Amino acid sequence: MKKIIFLFLIILLQGCQYFEKNVPKKEELLNKELKKINWLEVDEFPSTLHCDSIDDKITRKQCFFDFMTQNIQDKLITDSIKIFYPKLDTIPVKVTVFANASLSFETDLLKYSSDYDTEKVDSILQSKLSNFPSVEPAIKRGIKVKSQFILPIILK
Repeated sequence: MKKIIFLFLIILLQGCQYFEKNVPKKEELLNKELKKINWLEVDEFPSTLHCDSIDDKITRKQCFFDFMTQNIQDKLITDSIKIFYPKLDTIPVKVTVFANASLSFETDLLKYSSDYDTEKVDSILQSKLSNFPSVEPAIKRGIKVKSQFILPIILK
């Protein structure tokens, strides 16, 4: 009987080795997952109430950019930018949508010409766009994230 119990224990102990698995460390798993993520793209672009009902991602994205461009143009159309800089027909506006849904607008006219006072144009932008309609931030893996893009605003 002792031999049977002894053999049973040996089989039991050696059988447990078949169930042992090398469990990867959590740091290795995290690094592996982080490498899979494309940090330069978002899963969902920012959006507005106007565009939220659109199901197609590409159409919703285009709706958002059209909405932003049109609203910025409408707010700048009756402004002194055209008076101060009559030759200026397009302003590249860098829009930042923060994770908390706040917005930031700035220009980078120096890339195009040093003839423009960027600070003056930025201050006009800030004053005209201070009460901009609400925008929902971009989403990456279920989390609201900051996004930036440049819109070419055509002054009519």
